[in-house]
Amino acid sequence: MLKKIQKINKLGVFEDFYWDYEVKNNGGAVQSFSDINIIYGRNYSGKTTLSRIVRALETGGVSDKFGSPSFSLKFSDKSEVTQSGLTGHGKVSRVFNEDFTRENLRFISDPDDSIEPFAILGDDNNKIKKKIEELEAELGSSDEGQESGLFSERKAAADVYAAAFQAHKKANDNLKRQLGDKATNKEIGIKYKPERFGDQNYTIKKLEDDLEEVQRSDFQPLTAEEIAQHEKLIKEKTLLDIPKFKSPNLSFAIFSKEAGLLVTKEISESDKIEDLVKDAVLNRWVNEGRTHHRGTHEKCAFCNNTISQDRWTKLDKHFDEESEKLEKDIEDLIKRIEAEQNTVRTALSINFSHFYSKFHDQLSNINSALKSAVTEYQSSLEVLVTQLTNRKNDILNTKDFVQPVDSSPELNAVWDSYKSLCSESDLFSTSLNSEQAIARKALRLKEVADYLITIDYHTQLDSIADLQDKLEKASSEKTRISEEITQKQALIGAKKSELNDEEKGAKKVNEYLNNFFGHKFLTLEAKKDAESSKRIRFEVIRDGKKAYHLSEGECSLLAFCYFLAKLDDVDTRDSKPTIWIDDPISSLDGNHIFFVYSLLTTEILDKESFEQLFISTHNLDFLKYLKRLKGSYIDSVGKKIDFQKAYFMIVRQDRTSTIKVMPSYLKEYVTEFNFLFHQIHKCAAMESIDDTNYINFYNFANNARKFLEIYLYYKYPDQGMNERTLKLFFGNDSVPAILVDRINNEYSHLCGVFERGATPVEVPEVQLAARKIIEKLKKDDEQYSALLRSVGEIPE
Repeated sequence: MLKKIQKINKLGVFEDFYWDYEVKNNGGAVQSFSDINIIYGRNYSGKTTLSRIVRALETGGVSDKFGSPSFSLKFSDKSEVTQSGLTGHGKVSRVFNEDFTRENLRFISDPDDSIEPFAILGDDNNKIKKKIEELEAELGSSDEGQESGLFSERKAAADVYAAAFQAHKKANDNLKRQLGDKATNKEIGIKYKPERFGDQNYTIKKLEDDLEEVQRSDFQPLTAEEIAQHEKLIKEKTLLDIPKFKSPNLSFAIFSKEAGLLVTKEISESDKIEDLVKDAVLNRWVNEGRTHHRGTHEKCAFCNNTISQDRWTKLDKHFDEESEKLEKDIEDLIKRIEAEQNTVRTALSINFSHFYSKFHDQLSNINSALKSAVTEYQSSLEVLVTQLTNRKNDILNTKDFVQPVDSSPELNAVWDSYKSLCSESDLFSTSLNSEQAIARKALRLKEVADYLITIDYHTQLDSIADLQDKLEKASSEKTRISEEITQKQALIGAKKSELNDEEKGAKKVNEYLNNFFGHKFLTLEAKKDAESSKRIRFEVIRDGKKAYHLSEGECSLLAFCYFLAKLDDVDTRDSKPTIWIDDPISSLDGNHIFFVYSLLTTEILDKESFEQLFISTHNLDFLKYLKRLKGSYIDSVGKKIDFQKAYFMIVRQDRTSTIKVMPSYLKEYVTEFNFLFHQIHKCAAMESIDDTNYINFYNFANNARKFLEIYLYYKYPDQGMNERTLKLFFGNDSVPAILVDRINNEYSHLCGVFERGATPVEVPEVQLAARKIIEKLKKDDEQYSALLRSVGEIPE
């Protein structure tokens, strides 16, 4: 069901029209179309334009003469049809307007042409009709809320599909939301942690790329130790070059060789004091005492005996130059060894702050190895010192030399490792940024991998895949049923095309002409085309001959009967279309207006052959009848439901029109008299004139003339409106009567002053006449108050 014409732009007199802004009831709520819709509008207000929009649903397009219009129709099933989607929408509509008449009754514009034929079910097609009924039974009803047969299956399949679609969409959207949050959420998003993950422009697309990488079979997430290393690395600042280290030259081999010679060197035994030779400690003690006493003591400081010259001679021979030289050589070698020990101990002190954290583990290993190598080397040197000291203490006796382990290669290797690491760390400064980028990416991939575990990513993927499978199956089933429906509908259409009884269509038109309008002079006959015996054409016949020169009223009457009969053709029957009838009583007299109303009641409302009905008119008498339209239908549970009616009015303001809810006075009161009074009252009450209300002044002459004709006819039924009754109406003041008569004649009929049609309306004259009429009406206070109430105005 059509709920509203949501918008119209650049189509006829409609420019930037929006339903929700314009069509509101007195409470301010937006009014929608109903089952039956009555539309009132003056000539040229845009009624036919609206009908053309709905007819576009039937024909698939609008006239290219409109340029580039746009419009939108909203339906109760929440679907929307625009000017770009006028095919494939599935809506069935049938519209009666001047376009329908021109296309189907071509003889009106070309007397030698004919009328487009249509077929109604024939009497000899029972078998085909039965087959059609079987197919239609299989199809069932497509009425909303009352679906049956295949339509019910399609609805059920559509419901299953909708549920599957929503379930799949919900699961998919939830996963996308979670991934989107991880990418760009301010709380947990990678984008907002560039110092750790390295990308302040991180997006969901980049996250999807990372997802592919962490799901590869060769991906290895970082360990806790690697995470700690990477975290240190990304915080690094560029360091200065490490001070160059020059490793000492080690002399262990030389020291060992010299020590071996000194420890094992023999001293001559001639003139040696035997007791001292045998006692190294005593020998050492005597040698030191000799040094202390020479030249300072004549007596022994220990025993107080005089030291004789002979004793000095024996001692000097015992402690000869050879032994002194050996002792001095040993002392010199020990000093050299101790100097190297000190050099080795202080040669290298490792400062971790000079190195990037990346190298700290290696540096720690080198530091441990350095300490061990220095200790080993010191120990080997100490072995040499110990052996040299022992020989020095027992200088006269040779010793066996024990060769210590030479650990200098190990110490040199440690120093070389350190120097190599220094070079590597210095070189690392040039690649720090790229290494940090690699570290940040590794941390980011670890973050993504951990997040997938947190949100149970793969379980969600499996669930979405399962829902996708269900969705595809539901879609396939829905498509299958829809295709089956389409096939059966096509078959029904083909079968209906076999029911070619155009003659019965003509008889139906004649039935309406005769039974409802009593018009027996015109008939419609189905005739075979002279060029093709299979082609049927309709001709209008008067007195047995093809009719020419039909009056405007006859054309209107024939066109409307043709339209009603066509609602029963094979393409329309049982389809329950949206029916739009545009001003069907143009050029018809009062009797025929009533018969049109009767035909609408019996052939459309009583038969319940429509989904929605629209009727527009410019005639207030016909509007009076339309207000009586009523009917009902049986719902899906067998309950009788009354059709709901809605009333609208098309209002033209200067060059554009809009749709409004019909005013209560026009909807509730049944005569044109009330309306005409309201228009005169508006003219009299206006304080200023602008583009929005100028139309009231433009139409004033016609409105005043018709109002006074009605008013004066009932006041003076033997005369009606003339110069005398106008003067009687206005009393002793003859000026208003003459002024009103002038406005009526010159502005309404252009009588005697044809050039008036090319000049602007004189607003002061119009408003003066309107106010004079209102002043006279006020003299009958009861009638004037009643007139005000009838048009929704508050009595004064």
